[in-house]
Amino acid sequence: MGIADKSMLALLTPAEMARADQAAIAAGTPGLVLMERAGRAVADSVSRRARPGQRILVLCGPGNNGGDGFSAARLLRERGYAVTLALAGARAALTGDAAAMAERWPGAIEPLAAAKPEEVALVVDALFGAGLSRALSDEVAEMVRRVNAASATVIAVDVPSGLSGESGRAEGPVVRADETVTFFRLKPGHLLQPGRSLCGVTTLADIGIAAEVAFAPGALKPTTFRNEPALWRDAWPAHAAETHKYQRGAVLVLAGGLAGVGAPRLGARAALRIGAGLATIACRPEALAAHAARGPDALMQRAVAEPAELEAMLAETRLGAVLAGPALGLDGVARQGVLAVLRSAVPAVFDADALTLLAARTRSLKRAITARGKPCVLTPHEGEFQRLFGALPEIVQAPSKLERARRAAAYAGAVIVLKGSDTVIAEPGGEAAINATGSSALATAGSGDVLGGLIAGLLAQGMPAFEAACAAVWLHGKAGETSGAGLIADDLPEAVRGIIAEELPRSP
Repeated sequence: MGIADKSMLALLTPAEMARADQAAIAAGTPGLVLMERAGRAVADSVSRRARPGQRILVLCGPGNNGGDGFSAARLLRERGYAVTLALAGARAALTGDAAAMAERWPGAIEPLAAAKPEEVALVVDALFGAGLSRALSDEVAEMVRRVNAASATVIAVDVPSGLSGESGRAEGPVVRADETVTFFRLKPGHLLQPGRSLCGVTTLADIGIAAEVAFAPGALKPTTFRNEPALWRDAWPAHAAETHKYQRGAVLVLAGGLAGVGAPRLGARAALRIGAGLATIACRPEALAAHAARGPDALMQRAVAEPAELEAMLAETRLGAVLAGPALGLDGVARQGVLAVLRSAVPAVFDADALTLLAARTRSLKRAITARGKPCVLTPHEGEFQRLFGALPEIVQAPSKLERARRAAAYAGAVIVLKGSDTVIAEPGGEAAINATGSSALATAGSGDVLGGLIAGLLAQGMPAFEAACAAVWLHGKAGETSGAGLIADDLPEAVRGIIAEELPRSP
């Protein structure tokens, strides 16, 4: 996929969005025209939710977000709504396009404190947009609390006031919106939590900024994307009719003892379901019978009694990828196994216990990963991320989850999958994606083991590490959505199979 195609999925920081605005203006579209189109998009969203004649309150701030609000208020009034407009600050303080748009408003302008969100059907929040970099004033914070306490439907312009469009965080009171209308491209804060939940339904409106202008050579080059199939579809494995199982990819799953038979099998099963030709469990001798007694029969199992035996398996030229971590254990044998994988020249996924074992080697991790010369994916949840990088404040104190994952990927030289309801996938070169698929049903034992297996299965088929991680995360989330309540991790590999058939018709 070229940069022009990927730009459709780009997530822009507030500063990048300002550059896109400026590029459009420089190319001949006046800022006032962009503002009017933004106001119309907001008015259209209001019109879909409210009946003509209903009372609408439009809350405007002192900047361009407020200018969008003035435009929306005028258009709604023209459509027959009973519109009240309240402004934070003095009208005389408005400048530029916002001041010009205020001049077009034919009605009264109330002070913010006089507004009554309790008495209207719908509130348009046009107080502050994504670029807000300071705490809300006491007066605005109080209005935010009143809006949240009212029963009115709330539509936010750009982002809910008080929310950072870059980090998705709110340092104080923030509007809880039913819908957020934003323009040209989403921002990271629309997908990162708690921003995603605070935005409600997010509507992306076209206001006439041309992608070829905003992303022209020498202008914006996006590095953050929404995780959607269009981001990785072109890298999806395609197999010829004569392909044999080893060409489809062989996955080795490093397992522990008898107490942890289930987790590695979930990973191995997932690797098979996503297209790998062969999956083998490498377990301790005492667990071999337990593995052999459980399905599916397509899974292979081999006992590993000595480190040299594992090293020999990792050296097999037909091996495509290895998954280490699920129920592996934390003892010396597990540690030796993880180090053997780290030394091997095989694409690898480190999850669960393997991440805890690697935490003792964080400062030498990049050197080891670089030396192995093959892709490496780390899949921590927040607790594991803290164990891995907690001693590095420049990583764990980054201003957003996106930036933490990006810095960790650069530091470790690996693809980082920082898991959660807003999973971030980042690669060492700085490219990152934020995932929006999934549901609370995925908060179940073994879910992460399946994800690790999906990534390993795609790596074994030759898919690049970043794209493999993005694809696996998206499919994993979709499987959670389609399975719904009552989901257990065993259901996920089977659900993934159906989603692949529906979403990726080129797949095997």
